[in-house]
Amino acid sequence: MKQFALTVLIVLFSITSWSKKNPMPLIGDKAPSFTEKSTNGILNFPEDFGTNWKILFSHPLDFTAVCTSELCGLARSQKKLDSLGVKIAVVSIDEVERHLLWKEFMERVLKEENVATQIEYPIVADLSGEVSKKYGMLHHSSNDKRDVRGVFIIDPDNIIQAITFYPMSVGRNMNEIIRTVEALQLTQKENVLTPLNWQPGDDVLVPHKPYTSDELEINPELENQYYNKGEYMWFKKMKKK
Repeated sequence: MKQFALTVLIVLFSITSWSKKNPMPLIGDKAPSFTEKSTNGILNFPEDFGTNWKILFSHPLDFTAVCTSELCGLARSQKKLDSLGVKIAVVSIDEVERHLLWKEFMERVLKEENVATQIEYPIVADLSGEVSKKYGMLHHSSNDKRDVRGVFIIDPDNIIQAITFYPMSVGRNMNEIIRTVEALQLTQKENVLTPLNWQPGDDVLVPHKPYTSDELEINPELENQYYNKGEYMWFKKMKKK
């Protein structure tokens, strides 16, 4: 146990020194690749997930209350994420053996909640600190040496499309993460924009006036497909799910 604690301290020190000199990737950047041990074996991220959408979660520490609630919630959302074509990876600096014990514990918690769910996503052991370095998961102003609660949403081309971070004391909102994925997928597919508080099935914004006077004269039905609020906000009507 003392040896493990010493190893963790060395890793944290090296991460701190490195990350002060290296910026985190931003929206629009290629997702940094890594190869690490996980609860599902060796993971080559993001390549192993192919052309799926991907989400990379970072968490501070195994067997902590907020992290456990989040990862159980993530397991409950697996079917929904599968339906959206999303693959998940979770990472912290804990070793694989500890991850496996934690996974067993969480599956027992889920069973007690009458949701007999197996945790399918890999939990990555970032003992080297390489993932934390590449993704900027240590925020030194927070006065903590552990990964903050990060979420990186990555598209099929392995481009980072959304990034959020939460403090140690606040759990993530799975509904919001899923909503963001659905919004990203829709906006990429349809070349539209999502307005304030958008939910799947709501009307969406279009980036410019959707038709000219000549087009409307040829196809009067266009007027029933779109509407505007003010001069610049044009909406496309969407069917409710």
